[in-house]
Amino acid sequence: MDNVLLNKLKEITLEESEILSGKNEIDRRLYMQDNSYEVDCKLLLEQGKLITVRPHTRFVHFPPHTHNYVEMIYMYQGQTHHIINNTPVLLKSGELLILNQNAVQEIYPAGKDDIAINFIILPQFFDTAIHMIDNDSGPIRNFLVSCLCKNKNNVNYLHFDVSHILPVQNLLENLIWTLVNRQPNKRSINQLTMGLLFLQLSNYTKSLKINSGIQENQLVLEVLRYIEEHYSDGSLEELSQIMHYDMFWLSREIKKQTGKTFTDLIQDKRLNQAAFLLKTTNMKVFEISNTVGYENLSYFHRIFQKRFSTSPYKYKIANKDTF
Repeated sequence: MDNVLLNKLKEITLEESEILSGKNEIDRRLYMQDNSYEVDCKLLLEQGKLITVRPHTRFVHFPPHTHNYVEMIYMYQGQTHHIINNTPVLLKSGELLILNQNAVQEIYPAGKDDIAINFIILPQFFDTAIHMIDNDSGPIRNFLVSCLCKNKNNVNYLHFDVSHILPVQNLLENLIWTLVNRQPNKRSINQLTMGLLFLQLSNYTKSLKINSGIQENQLVLEVLRYIEEHYSDGSLEELSQIMHYDMFWLSREIKKQTGKTFTDLIQDKRLNQAAFLLKTTNMKVFEISNTVGYENLSYFHRIFQKRFSTSPYKYKIANKDTF
């Protein structure tokens, strides 16, 4: 990639500066309307535009969310860790991830040298691409058509390991350069470039991983939202009352759809948050234990050791220069 462009993408943004100064969560006003957990294209796209790019915001955890647009993520350098419909996805350098409007996504904090580039795309931008691959009956065309029609089919994301495919890398970098440099009157060229990109990707379906999704996305999303907001003191009983479900039915449904119990999900969130606070704050171990919901410090030490194969204090020392 052009060094001038790469250096521009690596710059610490104002949002990231605030995070590094101690703000340990995203500013929801930049992404979401009111109390929604849907990232809104109106906050990210200029009026009249069908596509834009922005560097992924590093150093912060993005809680579970959906999008009202199609998101394409190109991992230029490093890696990012995603949870999509409860499926872990590790996006490595040179790889491409495309999510439709029904995907439930969570993203763990990225480091300074993890450079991911987000494409925010309205579905109608893909009109040209769909026509260009009209004779292809494979998963890529079906995915794009479902995005355009807003169908709730089983495929929520496409994950391409195309780091070794030079034509794909070139097309992606051409798109990024054009959009970052705000070249005028380039919509048709960008749409043709996107069509060429999907024609290339159609030749490399062996590099494609497809997610079958979870049919009951809404229930899973509501459970994950609750855990995100109440992990330190939440309970299955309270959640069942909020969602108006029988507690025992909800418990079985959570296990069925996620493969984990409610207690497992709560503990996962608490331990991940504890690890994040150990890496990014000067809080004492006992303070972090209380903050994430464990009053019994010995128990916290025991389950943290089991998860991370080290004590909280040693984890803090080992990761103090991560951010």
